[in-house]
Amino acid sequence: MDVINIIIPIILASIFVYGLIKKVNVFDAFIEGAKEGIAVAINITPVVIGLVTAISMFKASGGLDVIAVLLSPAAQLLNFPREVLPLAVMRPVSGSGALTLLNNLLKSYGPDSFSGRVASVLAASSETTLYTMGVYMGSAGVKKTGATLPASLFAEVCAVIMSVLSVRLLLK
Repeated sequence: MDVINIIIPIILASIFVYGLIKKVNVFDAFIEGAKEGIAVAINITPVVIGLVTAISMFKASGGLDVIAVLLSPAAQLLNFPREVLPLAVMRPVSGSGALTLLNNLLKSYGPDSFSGRVASVLAASSETTLYTMGVYMGSAGVKKTGATLPASLFAEVCAVIMSVLSVRLLLK
């Protein structure tokens, strides 16, 4: 028997035994946690629906292509592959959209091409910043994001730059 197949049962049994030792009603604690989870899901649903709608409209309107064209001169300065620009733009907005773009890019150029490697490093080293901010800050009721958005977008720009540099220096 593989260890992988028994990890979850071991974790669940450990939680149950720990609850017994601490004299906690495990079932009541589970029910309370489930209630809180449902409340959080209900609170973030409007944010998620709004983000999914906005992302779909952004892609369908051609906004992604316009931004990629506008960023092309900067990409040339960094020797950033032009075909990876849509992924760099989409990644902070939508994880599933970025994965679709990554999949199409890898099919077109191959995973071992320079573009494929840069896209893979970028996808692995960046975050869906806007989605994450929307969901977490929306669920916490935060209205003023302050420096969170500029700092997060700066981190995304660093991921773009470092993906090219790391592939050039380490994966050639």
